[in-house]
Amino acid sequence: MVQFFKCLADETRMNITLLVHQQRELCVCELVAAMGGSQPKISRHLAQLRNCNILIDERRGQWVFYSMHPALPDWVTSILEQACDAQIDVLGKYQQQLKTMKNRPVC
Repeated sequence: MVQFFKCLADETRMNITLLVHQQRELCVCELVAAMGGSQPKISRHLAQLRNCNILIDERRGQWVFYSMHPALPDWVTSILEQACDAQIDVLGKYQQQLKTMKNRPVC
């Protein structure tokens, strides 16, 4: 439990996690477009989230897609649902950025 909260203590990692939780699956380029960060920064945070067993990744051709780790306990899912509700304005902004992204990868 402590590791989970430590990993999400960073605002960027928290927002990445919430956006992936909400969207079910995103690639690095989508996260960069949505959040406006640099690719190396987003990738570094994604690696930390993978190391904390919060996210998993899957390579499909040139794309690497991230999704929630399937073994997360129910209490984590509940917390993420509540956090998504609390961050609705921020997540809405990210969703708008995703909608305007050109050449989005096809899952």
